[in-house]
Amino acid sequence: MNPNSIPLVQESWKKIVPIAEQAAALFYDELFTLDPALKPLFKSDLKAQGRKLTSMLNTAVVNLGRFETILPAVQDLGRRHVGYGVKPAHYETVGTALISTLDKGLGGEFTPAVRAAWIEAYTALAAVMQAAAAELEEPAAAAG
Repeated sequence: MNPNSIPLVQESWKKIVPIAEQAAALFYDELFTLDPALKPLFKSDLKAQGRKLTSMLNTAVVNLGRFETILPAVQDLGRRHVGYGVKPAHYETVGTALISTLDKGLGGEFTPAVRAAWIEAYTALAAVMQAAAAELEEPAAAAG
C-alpha cells in the first residue's frame, strides 16, 4: 500500500468507530440492496455479524502499516469465506457496499483522497483473501 494512503484510512476509520453499529447495519443494508442473493450467506444474527465485521476491519486498519503481521489472519479469513459460499464476484459487491457505507458515514470528510485510500486498502485485503481462497479451490478442481 502507498504509505500516504495508510493515515487517510486510519484517521477516517477513527470517525467510524463511534458509530460502528450503525455503520455495520448500513453496510449490510447496502450489500443486500446491491445483491439480494447474498442474504442467505449470512445465517447468524446480523448485529453479531456486524460486530465481527467492524472488529476485523479495525484490526486491518490499525495494522495497515504492518501488513505482514495481519497477512496470515487475512488469508485465513479468505479460506473460511469459501466455506460460507463466498464467490470471487462477491468481493466487488462487498467493496462497493463498503465504500458506499464510508461515504454515507463520513459525509463531506470522505474526500476523493480518502476514497482512493480506502479503495486501495480494500483491494489489497480482498486480493489476499481471494488468493488464499483460490488455493483451496485449485486442489478441488484438480481432483475433479
